[in-house]
Amino acid sequence: MRALFVQHDHVSPLGGVGERFAHHGIEIDTFQVVSEASFRSPDVAVTFPDLAEYDVVVPLGAPWGAWEDERIGSWLLPEIEWLRAAHEGGMPVFGICFGGQLLARALGGSVAPAPSSEIGWHTVWSDENDIVGEGPWFQFHYDRWSVPPGAREIARNPAASQAFIIGRSLAVQFHPELDPEGLVGWLDEGGVRQVRAAGLDPEVMLAQTRAYEPTARARTAALVDAFLGPVSGLLPPGA
Repeated sequence: MRALFVQHDHVSPLGGVGERFAHHGIEIDTFQVVSEASFRSPDVAVTFPDLAEYDVVVPLGAPWGAWEDERIGSWLLPEIEWLRAAHEGGMPVFGICFGGQLLARALGGSVAPAPSSEIGWHTVWSDENDIVGEGPWFQFHYDRWSVPPGAREIARNPAASQAFIIGRSLAVQFHPELDPEGLVGWLDEGGVRQVRAAGLDPEVMLAQTRAYEPTARARTAALVDAFLGPVSGLLPPGA
């Protein structure tokens, strides 16, 4: 079985999500959309991989908004169409943050700026704790989706919808892949300024992330197992 992880920039680690896919013997390929050199000018030419070579697609987060068609430019709408084709062709999609927002757009929902940002560790209210636990989960977003028609929202909090299932696909607004090393990469690439602008302390956030790592990794493993098992059917029960 082969999974394609779509890294939209050079600081999109696979973290515990990738580790859990690998734990189940799934071969992982990565595809980086925007290079480090183009990080501040993301309108680049992109040809997305052939879906026929994969069994599951995992689009990860990004520092841009999934509604910013003009800023992102040439690849945003093609990726949305590509994800729609994957889902409608029966391929499971596990969308994370920006990737979940793209899936929402692809399937008839919408994405827009939220009234306020959501940054740091937050709990969610989950209807299905066996799929999405209440957390806390790490958040770093300024936007939110409307749940697409036919989807089942399974988690939310006062800031935004947090997870939905549609067919064999799952979208989450939070970052289950985030670990201390990944957060350092985000902070080094402009995140310190964003965290401080939100009235938060980046050093405390990093220390908190390090303290939470063991339990957060376990929650992530359970989430991935639920996606690969009951949601997508890629793995048999109890695998």
